[in-house]
Amino acid sequence: MRSRNGKPDICLFVIVMILVIFGLVVLYSSSAYNGQVRFDDPAYYFKKQLFATVLGLMAMVGIASVDYHILSRYSVPAYLLSLFLSGAVLLFGDAYNGSRRWLSIGPLSFQPAEYAKPAVILLLAAAVCKMKKVKNGVRMIAVMGMVLPIVGLVGTNNLSTAVIILGIAAVMIFISNPRYLPFLWIILSGTGFLAIFLSLEQYRLERLAIWRNPELYEKGYQTMQGLYAIGSGGLFGVGLGNSMQKLGFVPEAQNDMIFSIICEELGLVGALILILLFILLLWRFMIIATQAPDLFGSLIAAGILGHIAIQVILNIAVVTNTIPNTGITLPFVSYGGTSVLFLLSEMGLALSVSRWRR
Repeated sequence: MRSRNGKPDICLFVIVMILVIFGLVVLYSSSAYNGQVRFDDPAYYFKKQLFATVLGLMAMVGIASVDYHILSRYSVPAYLLSLFLSGAVLLFGDAYNGSRRWLSIGPLSFQPAEYAKPAVILLLAAAVCKMKKVKNGVRMIAVMGMVLPIVGLVGTNNLSTAVIILGIAAVMIFISNPRYLPFLWIILSGTGFLAIFLSLEQYRLERLAIWRNPELYEKGYQTMQGLYAIGSGGLFGVGLGNSMQKLGFVPEAQNDMIFSIICEELGLVGALILILLFILLLWRFMIIATQAPDLFGSLIAAGILGHIAIQVILNIAVVTNTIPNTGITLPFVSYGGTSVLFLLSEMGLALSVSRWRR
């Protein structure tokens, strides 16, 4: 039953805005040098990110004002569109740094893989609701099988996003029916699927060797410089804007490795504050999921929770060399217009669900 006031979760909104503002400040600090060198404009990356953020905030407010129940009828078309766009990337996509991940429409370019994440969340939430509950292993595998086509298309050029999509599906299926034995088969199947993808390309296997001994490989340079940045930050950091590693030592410092610059400039304390903000964000998703009036709303909130949690954990693990480098961005902080646009759209979904508290 809808709450009397019908207001969205203000706490979630405040946390998101803090993360967005923090991300823009840190992005400008980490990207000013690259912007000056490449485009003669220290605010180049900041202005592009700000434009995408404004669009994302508009999308967030618009989606938050919509009854999320209406979206269930569009879940299948949204998913089919993600398949079409991901397939188009393989045929007509633009390649940057050796990866074909972008589609260009006039002067604008975007990554369809980012759109696939909310599309999968809506599809699985609607599919599980139609089944009422995923009661046995066969149905669990059937639901997981729905995402394998998009995982295959995205994983061809973007294995990290494919891993995130598989993780989102696993979280949503487990929450719909938390039984460990059938879920174990899902994990094993997903592991096997990833193993096949890893073995198809030599460079993916090479990343495992670089991860074990980054100092022995030329491609381990980024990892080593990121670790130097983390170590030089100490407890309180060298000060915002005073990083040395962002001056060309950490390649593309504003992207995947931005957490290392945060550690260098703001120290361990700043990094822990950022992690605390993400923990608070996940807590609000958990509250929204438990207070949602129906399974559809709970699964949407749980899917968004899984997405943010997986992406944050993997990014920090990559930067600290806990896992092999997979090219995963830090939500709301790393440079990427498409990423922040669809992340804020997901926040709008969560805010819409929060308006229908029990």
